[in-house]
Amino acid sequence: MTIKTILNKKTRNAIFSIGSSATVYEALVLMADKNIGAVLVIDDGQLVGIFSERDYARKGILKGRTSQETHIHEVMTAKLLTVAPEQKIEDAMVIMSEKHIRHLPVIDGTELIGIISINDLVTAIISDQKNRIASLESYISGNPYA
Repeated sequence: MTIKTILNKKTRNAIFSIGSSATVYEALVLMADKNIGAVLVIDDGQLVGIFSERDYARKGILKGRTSQETHIHEVMTAKLLTVAPEQKIEDAMVIMSEKHIRHLPVIDGTELIGIISINDLVTAIISDQKNRIASLESYISGNPYA
């Protein structure tokens, strides 16, 4: 299964973003409104970073910064890890696990086409395993159409 498969199955694959000069407060409002844990940071059509709940906690609150006065560029993660749509979900799981991250932008060539979360990967893996189990059970029972 590939990253593209996950993006195609997501019920809403909107890309929520904010500019790097926006305040942390504005990003938090957007994240709460959309019920997401991270927002992409885009300036002049270019992906320049990602801002997550973890960034807020570690680089904002714990450093004594206020969300209404701190700008995203001060606390965002600028060194981005990304995946391509043709990569396998196992590749994304390895990246997320080794780097302790929960969100990965999906880049096709130079174009941002989506973002996946650890939850997206887990959901896809569980679904795939259920399908494999059902197929094996059908095979074992001699009913290939069940």
